[in-house]
Amino acid sequence: MKVTVIGMGAVGTEIVGFLVNMSDVSEIVAIDRDHGKSLAEMLDFAHTTAFTYAKNPSLIAGDFADSADSDIVVITAGAQMQKGQTRDDLVRVNTAIMRDLIAQIERYSPQAIVIMVTNPVDVMSHVALHASSFPRNRVISAGTIIDSARFMRILSDHVRIDPKNIFGYVLGDHGSTGFIPWSICNVCGMDVDNYCRQNGIEPIDKAAIRQRVLDAGFEIFNRKGNTNHGIAASVFRVIRAIETNEQSVLPVGVMLQGEYGVQDVVMSVPCVIGRSGVEKILQYEFTAEERAEFAHSEQHLRELIALTR
Repeated sequence: MKVTVIGMGAVGTEIVGFLVNMSDVSEIVAIDRDHGKSLAEMLDFAHTTAFTYAKNPSLIAGDFADSADSDIVVITAGAQMQKGQTRDDLVRVNTAIMRDLIAQIERYSPQAIVIMVTNPVDVMSHVALHASSFPRNRVISAGTIIDSARFMRILSDHVRIDPKNIFGYVLGDHGSTGFIPWSICNVCGMDVDNYCRQNGIEPIDKAAIRQRVLDAGFEIFNRKGNTNHGIAASVFRVIRAIETNEQSVLPVGVMLQGEYGVQDVVMSVPCVIGRSGVEKILQYEFTAEERAEFAHSEQHLRELIALTR
């Protein structure tokens, strides 16, 4: 499998690190507008391969021609959030960048699966789909997979259970309107409230947990100027599911065409991920309150999409 990563900032570089150390890909191409940066990073990674036991992939710092026939293309390039900004503030500048990038990707790797990381990630996925002929199953927004990971960790700290034993998602928008559908969340198979009650744990404040999840990225960003470990791990989780045809269910952004009553908006919902990308969009029955939250997230995304025209 050949993977291209566009944008060798903190996130793109760490994604390459995961691929070098934990994957069976045969070739990794790094593209950055600063070619010297991508070259230095790939040389640095090359010096780790004597100590790693992955496939020892070919490492290339190149351009789009070098990326030809990639199986997966990850896009992290674009204007980055500055202090005082939100992800939404990046819409206009990153729309222009995305249209250029997706044209190059389609030219050289028309059969690739594209994983979008550039913010606002769901809107950028919408732009990429409308500016290309890629089918919706092969343009995947990293969406709320990182938010869901943060949620599982925060809840695990409260119930004192490994986060891998917690089932739950943040859905909708990777942003201020993301919501937690508590009706489908559980701890070790028990609904969260019942688990706490049966095991002598203080009841959770659901609104406070949601706010902590939504604030987590900004807290990290304000302290160190970026967020990279969690999002890179989240993207690698999607790549691994594609690479091994896992058929795993992950909360990623996909263009909805009637699912959940939504038309032509990329939103995060539980999806089956395998070798062809999004292989199935799962349908859950939400409560009335959760449906209202989903509709609020949809409306927010539509307002941002209007800024791309």
